[in-house]
Amino acid sequence: MERSYETLSEAINSLKADGYVEDFNLCDAGVENKHKKTIHNSDELKVVAFYRFEGQTNPDDSSVLYVIETTSGEKGLLIDAYGMYSGNVSQDMIDKLRMR
Repeated sequence: MERSYETLSEAINSLKADGYVEDFNLCDAGVENKHKKTIHNSDELKVVAFYRFEGQTNPDDSSVLYVIETTSGEKGLLIDAYGMYSGNVSQDMIDKLRMR
């Protein structure tokens, strides 16, 4: 999945068209699919790709878009502030989401 996008919204729209329609959010227990009310730990996730976006006027507005597939077949996106893992996110999850 080697693509580049100019904006976060362009990436989201393109990836949703490719079937990555679920909305994932970080939570204390792992990654939550808000719509399906499911929670996945790091062992249940595969980060297929990630894209970094920087704010045009403020570098502190940086974010990362993770393209995720779960072992149960859910495909979706997780948006996070670059390098900001708030709350009690486990070390396993931080390692899984670390950009390489």
